[in-house]
Amino acid sequence: METLKTLRRIPPLNRKKTDPGKFIFTGNAPEEKLDIQLFKYNKEECIETQNVSPDSIEKFQSNKYNYWLNVYGLNDPDTISSICSKHGIHNLAIQDILDINQRPKFQEFEDYSFLTLKSIVPSNNELITEQISFIFGKNFLISFQERKADFFEHLRFRLREDKGVIRESKPDYLLYGMLESILDNYFKTLNHLDSDMESLNLTDTKKELLPSTLEMIESHKKSVHFIKKSILPLKEFSLIVERQESNYIEKKNLKYFLEIKDLCLTLIDSCDILESSLESSTNLYFSLQGYRMNQVMKTLTIVSTIFIPLTFLTGIYGMNFHNMPEIEWRYGYAALWLLIILIFTGMVLYLKKMKWF
Repeated sequence: METLKTLRRIPPLNRKKTDPGKFIFTGNAPEEKLDIQLFKYNKEECIETQNVSPDSIEKFQSNKYNYWLNVYGLNDPDTISSICSKHGIHNLAIQDILDINQRPKFQEFEDYSFLTLKSIVPSNNELITEQISFIFGKNFLISFQERKADFFEHLRFRLREDKGVIRESKPDYLLYGMLESILDNYFKTLNHLDSDMESLNLTDTKKELLPSTLEMIESHKKSVHFIKKSILPLKEFSLIVERQESNYIEKKNLKYFLEIKDLCLTLIDSCDILESSLESSTNLYFSLQGYRMNQVMKTLTIVSTIFIPLTFLTGIYGMNFHNMPEIEWRYGYAALWLLIILIFTGMVLYLKKMKWF
């Protein structure tokens, strides 16, 4: 699991390995202890096994059941590779599962399909992302998650209680439910970003513009760009399914994956709208900064303009020449103040007439 701010600091995968069977997890320090859960189900029954031992996992051979093997934690590459090897998963797919820098992708193999994508953990403070990978075949689905989360708890409940059509459907329907849940998190995140932008209220001219405001706008831009970049490959996957080019998506379930495509398009449209709003907010921020600076400069100009003639007069009568006619005049001081007041009042009235303020 990574925050968006730290994704760029993750070292890339070193593919110059002397041992091609040695796999590397590209994430940070281990955060999640490996935990495996297995659902074995059909229309009549559902058998759930918690804390499955990796050594006890067998290849899914029985056609009477469908299988969902869910693996939490990717920080033990050897165990992950052993689980995959038991099911004939290709080494390239195993490395993609463990490489959290891997671009979301879909790939067909002879006996299964492979899909990896980015998921978002809804958070109020920062954008937390994780990689989720799926391997699915005729009667099985294996999911790999970086961390233990409750993204799919509603699907577990449906399996246990036989709600809906999930137990009478193949694992492709279960995959649809998982993708829908992941997209729901994207919707929640975009709504949160949009609410943040509304709370800024940049049009309030009395509100002080802080540098942190601009930092938040730029951070949200990166988040929206990341979301859009993550959704596009999932849309490509839904288009592949729509063209019926996936071997393990049943024709009767195509309508569900068309719904995934529609959700992706809606999210992309929302990203475009939010990107436009964020760009407008950036422009508005700098416009308001410029406007307020102009107001300050205007005020200083008004003050300077008013006091220029007054400074001129005080400069003249501040000179220490003996033969100045007004120095000997009894009412010279009062007359100078009267002249200053008249000039000050006249300048204020003139500038007000010119609508400087």
